[in-house]
Amino acid sequence: MRVTSQTRVYAVLGDPVAHSLSPRMHNAGFQAAGLDAIYVALQPAPEAVTAQMLTLTRSGGGGNVTIPFKQVAAHAPGSFDSRVERLGCANVFGGNGTDLVIGNTDVDGVLAGLARMEFGGDAWWVLGTGGSARAVVGAAAERGARVAIRSRDPARATGFAQWAASVGVSPADPDECRVVINTTPVGLSPSDGHPVDPAALRRDVAVLDLVYAQSGPTSWVRACQARGLQAVDGREVLLAQGAASWKFWFPATSPPLELMRAALDGRLG
Repeated sequence: MRVTSQTRVYAVLGDPVAHSLSPRMHNAGFQAAGLDAIYVALQPAPEAVTAQMLTLTRSGGGGNVTIPFKQVAAHAPGSFDSRVERLGCANVFGGNGTDLVIGNTDVDGVLAGLARMEFGGDAWWVLGTGGSARAVVGAAAERGARVAIRSRDPARATGFAQWAASVGVSPADPDECRVVINTTPVGLSPSDGHPVDPAALRRDVAVLDLVYAQSGPTSWVRACQARGLQAVDGREVLLAQGAASWKFWFPATSPPLELMRAALDGRLG
């Protein structure tokens, strides 16, 4: 990939972010589409996130935002899509060189991950209460599903459930949920445990882990699959939200999905 003074720079902003497969996926897509652009991973200080978004956009680029900056991005100065206004979290930004345009394509990713399993259900058990959990609630609203919330802090879980109800998503009981979605960062480190013990899950549930490993399924997904559960990691989610992000950056260009999937899976030379 040849980089010049005209090359547009896109980035994923997060902490941690070194594990991100977004650069691998998007750079493969940019090259295949003939775009003079490059995608990198950056780890700004929390107070510098907005400035970094503005810098990238004003130089003709844009990017994505991941844990823990999704709610920070939703408060940056700019125009927002309806999902950001409703959910208060964002994961993509672009613009016209001056003003930020901020959106949420994580909802697309969650819906794609569930579709990959062909198993939606009408009650979802959501593990976590951060920006990714808000995107799951957004997906539940669009799908007409109810949610149960799990957090290490019971008061936080109660507050999040009340917020979910305020955006039109009704509560569910964990025992009736046939979909379990991990939105926490548990699993990013090989030393992490599981967000929920697979042995504690019913055999008729499906598992979606928004976390992904550098190669192969996450430890939790492998353990769930070994128990006979349908389970997928965050790669399909990443692919779908990444492809939807191109609408903010290159509205006239279709992302090469299968090539981007191959890059995620490490099948490109």
